[in-house]
Parts: sequence; structure tokens; C-alpha cells
Amino acid sequence: MKYKKFLLIIFLIIASISVMYLSYYFIRSTILKNSYDELNNLAHSSSDKDADSIDSQLDEQNSSESDKEPVEIPIDFKALKERNPDIYAWIDIDHLNIHYPILQHPTNDSYYLYHTVDHASGLPGSVYTEKLNAKDFSDFNTLIYAHNMENGTMFNNLEWYMDPKLIEEKRDIVIYTPTEKRVYRVFAAVLYDNRYIPYEYDFSTESGQKAFIDSLYDSRNLSSHVLDDVEITSDSKIITLSTCVTRRPNERYLVVAEYVGDE
Repeated sequence: MKYKKFLLIIFLIIASISVMYLSYYFIRSTILKNSYDELNNLAHSSSDKDADSIDSQLDEQNSSESDKEPVEIPIDFKALKERNPDIYAWIDIDHLNIHYPILQHPTNDSYYLYHTVDHASGLPGSVYTEKLNAKDFSDFNTLIYAHNMENGTMFNNLEWYMDPKLIEEKRDIVIYTPTEKRVYRVFAAVLYDNRYIPYEYDFSTESGQKAFIDSLYDSRNLSSHVLDDVEITSDSKIITLSTCVTRRPNERYLVVAEYVGDE
């Protein structure tokens, strides 16, 4: 009888701890999701500003682009940088409900893997790039990382591209910088292994670039799709969105898109 009571007490303790942990996780996830929702509202607050404020943001364009027609940037980068100066771009994928700032830490590449835009430690982290990528997206391949959160936030919805209809019909990804609107068109969405891509491929060489693109085609299966209507050359600029795969720690899900202009 005493043994059964002891087991019951242990069970109740474990159950209580589990409930407390789940409650903490839910509350924390809700708070952090609300924080990113607030940030999204802050980023788009420029639509409520007067024309002078918008013009001052456009005036930050590089002088080498002075002969181009100004592009209206609907993101309030001034407000975002006041929140966190490591924010340098914004990603919008409307059909996947992905709307986040892109950050890059000046010294620690893994910092934003487990820190939010407000420097809170732990999940969901942030959408970020590493120092090896230029902030002007001039590299052949800019790798953008974020967690796959089961509550549907961050890069969780990228897996919708496992449906081949989506990659054929909903392909546009928009990235804003303080001076540019950059439109990318998805051509690959693949299950990939967990190799560290920048170490595996030398993107400063045509052979390294080609090897990466070939690896995408080699990954095609029922859950991975690569379109044949895109020709990637050494002059192309691509982005690779990378996230983990739920309960499959040795795999990553990649969505790869080519820069096609500003429309």
C-alpha cells in the first residue's frame, strides 16, 4: 500500500511539473508572438506618417542610385532600428503569413538563433543571416535562417511548399531594405540534409554555385520540388530560406528563390 502511495505521489509531482512547464511554454509563446505582431504593426506604421517622414526615409538611398526613380518603402526602418539596430531588412511572404525583420549580429552568428528581436533568450529566436552575407543582398546566395515553430510562426509555414501547386502559383517573396524593394521568385523547395551550406559550397566560384543548384535538383522527391523554368547563372542573386524539420533533426527544409527585380 505504501509503495502505491509513493508511486501516486511521484506521478502527481511529475504531472504538476508537466502542467507548469506547458503553461509556461504557452504563456511565453503567446507573449513572444504578440511581441512580433506588435513589431509588424510598428514596421508598417509609416503608412500613417506624413509625406515628409516618408521622404526622409527615401533620402537615405545611396547616391549611386540617385538617377533611379525612388521606390516607396512601406517599412518604418527608423522605428525598427530604434527597437534593435541589428535589423537591416524585412521579409514579406503574404501567402504564408510570414512578416518579420531580418537581423544580423555584428559578432555572434548564432546569437539570433536563440534570441528574439528584443534580446529575450530562447525560442522562437529571430529571422537572421550570418556575417558572411552582405546586408545589401549582393551575394550569389544569401542564406536566411529561422526556426520552424509548431504554433505556425517564424518559418513554420514554409513547409506548405511541399504542395506542388503552391510553388507553381504562389512564388513571390518580397524583401525590403531601407532603399530597395527586392522581389524574389521561388524555384525550389526541398528537404535537405543538415550540412552547413556555406562550408559545403564555395559561392565565390561558378563551380560552387553550380554544385549547390545541382544538389537541389538531386533532392527532388514527393516532398521536394524544383521548377525547370529557371536558369540560374553566376550573375543570378538568390536567397535560401532554411529551417528545421519537425522531429527530424538531421534534415532541413530549404526554399530557394531568384531575384527578379522590384515588381
